Amino acid sequence: MSRYFLALGVFAMGTSEFMLAGLVPGIAAALDVSVVRAGYLTSAFAAGMVAGAPLMAALARTWPRRTALKTFLVLFVAAHVVGALTTSFAVLLATRVVAAVAYAGFLAVALTVARRGRAVAVLLGATTLACVAGIPGGALLGWPTAAWTVAGLCLPAFAAVSRIADTPAGGRADLRAELRELRGLAGVLLVGALVNAATFGVFTYLAPIADGVAPVPVVLAAFGAGCFAGITAAGRLADRWPGRVVVLGGSALFVGWVVLALVPAALVGGAFVQGALSFAVGGTVITRILRLATGAPTMAGSYATAALNAGATAGPLLAGALNPFWVAAALVAAALAVHALRRRT
Repeated sequence: MSRYFLALGVFAMGTSEFMLAGLVPGIAAALDVSVVRAGYLTSAFAAGMVAGAPLMAALARTWPRRTALKTFLVLFVAAHVVGALTTSFAVLLATRVVAAVAYAGFLAVALTVARRGRAVAVLLGATTLACVAGIPGGALLGWPTAAWTVAGLCLPAFAAVSRIADTPAGGRADLRAELRELRGLAGVLLVGALVNAATFGVFTYLAPIADGVAPVPVVLAAFGAGCFAGITAAGRLADRWPGRVVVLGGSALFVGWVVLALVPAALVGGAFVQGALSFAVGGTVITRILRLATGAPTMAGSYATAALNAGATAGPLLAGALNPFWVAAALVAAALAVHALRRRT
């Protein structure tokens, strides 16, 4: 039951991450800054997630897990309240970094608590729902109403997390020993980052790609539905056949991106299939990271979180310079190559 309480927190906080996609123009107008400058808010959040996951996990590694989760929720809500009230872009930028650090800490602890495939799938399923709700929700509500709404969503999440047993998040393993685990995890972390880079590289530009090819809301909804279906499937398959999911699912994912690059008219059906494959493979890799990091009981979740967000940061930068579908195909091909190399060594 605790995984569903954790998922509620992930949904509330994840909504904030995705809502910016529909808020940038409104924030730019409200704070009298350029759209490009307002776009830095997205980069600030991503950077906060990458840096915040290991830092917050290290800070809270000896805290009781319920205490850690509630602390991160309170910090997250405080950042949104300040952000909703400010008229300064610099202050808003700072609150996005703080909110991202808090979310990264929450997710890192939550993933460490979950660990098994189905529990991880529930948490990542919450992120897909946050994606589906956050993008249109942000555009519909506008700023700062969206910030107040996210803060309000955290209240039931706080109540739910309060019901989790207040036991240590992962014992008192030596931090240096946990950091040394990174050497053995480097390959699988890279696979996770590459797959997520492909996913977010396409997702970021899916709306302009769909424009003129298919109804944009339909394409976005199909991709979101596929993501949810994929992570649900991963919850059942990741514990039993992780290698097969990565190899077979990854190969199908690569072929799908190539098909969409060559046949854009297949976008509606392709969006669902690719969303499903992306999250099935990505979710399985995350579960694998958590299962392999036996020597990092308190830091494993932060490693997975940082790797995914490194990919989410790099993917859109690469996809923005070239055709997103070809970039995604290249990234997935690289992920498969790294996975094959890992298995040989």
